[in-house]
Amino acid sequence: MTSVLVWIIYDIVENKPRTKVAKECKKFGLIRVQKSVFLGRLESNRFDELSEKCRDLIDEKTDSVYLFPFCQEDFRNIKVLGQGFDRKLVNDEILSKFF
Repeated sequence: MTSVLVWIIYDIVENKPRTKVAKECKKFGLIRVQKSVFLGRLESNRFDELSEKCRDLIDEKTDSVYLFPFCQEDFRNIKVLGQGFDRKLVNDEILSKFF
């Protein structure tokens, strides 16, 4: 099975569903890189599974969740400007897995 690198970015109004989405991202092995941003590697079928779980947790009229798959080559071309990742959430060891 092929794995993909994914970014999960969300803007969820209510605390309870926002917390549940964050917990699901962590259960799937993703790493929080900003308060509402997760990054990690998922098997292709797990990407779809996480998408469905997030859909079930949010209010589609007020909330948004973005799931972006990236290939490794595209990911290496990302440029981080300014402060980048929240250093309180992500250490250099974790970042070295991706950059």
